[in-house]
Amino acid sequence: MAVVFPLIAILAVAGYGFLKVGYGRWSSPARRPDPEMSAPAPLTRRALLFGESPVGTVAMRPPRAVEAGLFAERCTRCDDCVRACPEQVLVRDGDGLPRFDPTRGECTFCGDCVQACASGALQASVAPPWELRASVHEGCLPAHGVVCASCREVCPESAIHVAPGARGAATVDAARCSGCGACVAICPVGAITLAALPQEAMA
Repeated sequence: MAVVFPLIAILAVAGYGFLKVGYGRWSSPARRPDPEMSAPAPLTRRALLFGESPVGTVAMRPPRAVEAGLFAERCTRCDDCVRACPEQVLVRDGDGLPRFDPTRGECTFCGDCVQACASGALQASVAPPWELRASVHEGCLPAHGVVCASCREVCPESAIHVAPGARGAATVDAARCSGCGACVAICPVGAITLAALPQEAMA
């Protein structure tokens, strides 16, 4: 019995030390596994190629909208233009005013929204329909060596050029671009946005 108790005590101490060392490998701040490394979130093409576009601060109003201040004054927030849009690319904005959402599809400039507007916020005499133009960002797949020409294929104005063999990002001819938004939703990495471009910059 005199030998058994010291032996048990030695084994207990050794076992505790082993557990402490083993636990220390994970409990030490310097060696604790990073939760993000042990369970990585799925990578999307957007995140991988930094294709996320900055959110614009200026709402894109329906085509042939009058000047912004006058538009806000005249628009009655009736949603008639939203309901009249056959492409369903007009939506009610947070302020109740209608806006164009290119992620829903292309504006065909059919004029149905203008005809539905009784307040004068949209007028057929406004030309061009708007000053929106497409802009390509750094997430563009060809800029990363990946062959893609989705935007060029859907552009009704043939305003987008994509170099063969994925040798650089797509480029937009502002003078030909109508800002219809067809290229926005089709881009697999969200690398295309629309923004207002002054007429002199389109020349």
